[in-house]
Amino acid sequence: MVYYLLQAVFIPLLLSPLAYYIGRKYGVGPSTWFTFGVMLYSTVMLIIPFASGYYAEFYPWSQLGEFGLVMDGLSSPFALIIYILSTVLVLYSRPYMLHKITEEYHHHLESSTNVPVKMETQQVPAQVINHNIGLYYALFLVFAMGMLGTVLASNLVQFYVFFELMLVPSFFLVAFYGYGAKKRIALMFFFWTHVGAVVLLLGLIAMGLSAGSFDMAKIVESAISNDVVGWIAAAIIIGLAVKLAIFLVHIWLPYAHAEAPTPISALLSPAMIGIGGYGLFRLLLVLMPSMYEQTSLYLSIWAFITMAYGGAMALMQDDVKRLLAYSSISQMGYLLFGFASMNALGLTGSVLLYVSHGTGKALLFMMAGMLILQVGTRSFSKVGGLAGKMPITATTAMIGALAIMGIPPTNGFMAEWMLFFGALQTALAEGSMVRIVVFALALATTVLTAAYILWMIKRIFFGKLPEGYEKVREGSYYMTAPMMALALLTIVIGIYPEIFTSSIIPFMQKVLG
Repeated sequence: MVYYLLQAVFIPLLLSPLAYYIGRKYGVGPSTWFTFGVMLYSTVMLIIPFASGYYAEFYPWSQLGEFGLVMDGLSSPFALIIYILSTVLVLYSRPYMLHKITEEYHHHLESSTNVPVKMETQQVPAQVINHNIGLYYALFLVFAMGMLGTVLASNLVQFYVFFELMLVPSFFLVAFYGYGAKKRIALMFFFWTHVGAVVLLLGLIAMGLSAGSFDMAKIVESAISNDVVGWIAAAIIIGLAVKLAIFLVHIWLPYAHAEAPTPISALLSPAMIGIGGYGLFRLLLVLMPSMYEQTSLYLSIWAFITMAYGGAMALMQDDVKRLLAYSSISQMGYLLFGFASMNALGLTGSVLLYVSHGTGKALLFMMAGMLILQVGTRSFSKVGGLAGKMPITATTAMIGALAIMGIPPTNGFMAEWMLFFGALQTALAEGSMVRIVVFALALATTVLTAAYILWMIKRIFFGKLPEGYEKVREGSYYMTAPMMALALLTIVIGIYPEIFTSSIIPFMQKVLG
């Protein structure tokens, strides 16, 4: 047995201390390429079994059941996008984190001496850079591993352990390398997501005890007591809604995603929050189908409110990262809307939206990081006309923007088309006026999405170049090459969505019966 999935999950965890050691001992370059090699190898370990359609590994564990890792039509898209994004962002992180560590060191010097310090990397002691870059990559590997373990888990306890494990390194990444009041924001992020996780834990424990097993494959909804089934569903929905940052439990997201270091923002927003959506698919749709059916209409309404709120708030922002953070709230509303469609096509579109949001939003956050490094600002009011100075960034960002808006030939088009068409089919089949009205309102919010995305692109890349920006140039290949790779992937999946839909659609049809 080759243990593909076991390697993919645990090699990053086991080698994270070595990434720190290499960074501290040998510096930025060796640590970057070592971490990239670890993530690339682990990603290949996922791609190989993905080609078989279904693949699972099970290992004896304890009285709580088996320790299992499963790649099926639902978990495969989530798993692949998590590790593909993590792999390309390793390279992107090199120049960005070097700049961030330098900036932080000089800020510390200025605050302690009250003397202005020039921004030059050479002035920062090598041990400071090496320690910080090593620690960053070690935490990065554990973060990626936690996300993957969550979506591959076959056991409720295992799911929760990985769910919490991905929170710990992300907390430290924000607290150590973030912007502004980073420690306070990291605590807010930790508090909100941990409280959501505890609510989820109560639901998982009740489900496992009532069903007589913690192995997902052995849980049958009919075995769960009617006295607790509603409470279990509520705990799962609320706990995962916090992770999804759905309206009313979204408070933490604009702060955490806007002030996290940009490579981590490009993982938090496109990859991590969508895992809340994965949890809804796996725990509510698959394990509790009747509760899913009973709550779907209410989830549709909640989704529409989230879509509209996130889009409206994004339109009001002057900070590019804050706009993208509110955009993520809106996009998670789209994902939840597709999830609540009770239609195989709509459910497939929802999963595909995770894929399109993953590549598209990562590109836009990487664009924001490029602005911070090359221009020195995140404010729309201070930029303009940068397309001629940064053509690669402008082109890749436009591809990411098209994906978020759902425009062909990007992957966002097929995701939104399937999502809305599935929701419409259900509304017409049921003859439900409420569903038809909610569908129409949700469809109308796509105008909001196009408005804030196009307004952002216009303000950054078009118009008159402000004075003082004549020497602005494109970033290094460490940043542009990952952006070009993601942009290409966005178009390839848009043209050949069967890469994922060929496994997602049969899975959803089977679940819905």
